[in-house]
Amino acid sequence: MRKYLKDLTNLAGISSREEKIREYIKSNVANKVDEITEDNMGNLICLIKGKDSSKKLMLDAHMDEVGFMITRINEDGTFGISPVGGVDPRVVKSQRFKIEEKISAVVNSTPIHLEKETDKVEQYESIRVYAGFSNKEEASKKVHLGDMVTFDTTYYEENSYAVAKAFDDRVGCSIMMDIIDYFFENNEKPLYDTYFNFATQEETGLRGTGTAASKIQPNFAIVLEGTTAGDNPENTPDKWATHIGNGPVLTFMHSGLVLNKEIFEKIVDTAKKLGIKFQYKMRTAGGTNAARLAKTLYGIPAGVISVPCRYIHSPQSIMNLQDYENTYQLVKQLVVNTPF
Repeated sequence: MRKYLKDLTNLAGISSREEKIREYIKSNVANKVDEITEDNMGNLICLIKGKDSSKKLMLDAHMDEVGFMITRINEDGTFGISPVGGVDPRVVKSQRFKIEEKISAVVNSTPIHLEKETDKVEQYESIRVYAGFSNKEEASKKVHLGDMVTFDTTYYEENSYAVAKAFDDRVGCSIMMDIIDYFFENNEKPLYDTYFNFATQEETGLRGTGTAASKIQPNFAIVLEGTTAGDNPENTPDKWATHIGNGPVLTFMHSGLVLNKEIFEKIVDTAKKLGIKFQYKMRTAGGTNAARLAKTLYGIPAGVISVPCRYIHSPQSIMNLQDYENTYQLVKQLVVNTPF
């Protein structure tokens, strides 16, 4: 359990640059599934044949993380960046970065005793990334426009919690890999032909999943996510979307989609039968690949199950390990023998 989570979160892969995550997953599951393919968008699709081949279930989790790209090399050897996905500039100042997983860098920040407008939010136009270069000519020999930039964060666990970057959505990828291991190690089959889609480019507009679904043509799908907790110490409970430690998050609607009622209720009933503590997502901002599935082919009905994570889309996201365990158990039960 969770044997892949540390490696997955430590790897770097923004949207369209998921190749290292894809190769890591492929190397660990290729001999455990009946079929494995890659499509033109870079989605990794793994099939485990089920007891009933009359229906297809698609599990989906995206491989990409939020991050940045180099968009400017300045005369003083610093760099300008633009976000890939939704990253609040307030979580960027003074942070450590990695450029192409090779070059360490830090972000500028005005010393607090010189900052007159402490409530001002710096925009990306004013952010400078410093990697030790003295001038543009020196920097240009090592760094190029379009290079990938990611948070320089290493996964660690403390008591019942884990801290890392990219829980959105390496946590979903990790759970799917755990479920593949379950079927392989126990020589079992899922109820239906089950496709595990490790998707690309979710953070830049839900790009990859629709392409994979067009190839698979599933009857229904379950999207796995790392989702916003919002239970920050400074927030009042009415602003919480979810709470870490309160179990898997079940979504009935989010931006752009009201989830399929039948699948939603099936997920709720299964969690109750298993005695798994769960919660509903109480704020509807943000979206998932389920919205893309609803617009693909004939409209593919889907459910969404998430692991709540505090400080998501930042260098230091916090997850409760029991939430991960309960999410795994719920999804596994749905795949093993829950009829849809």
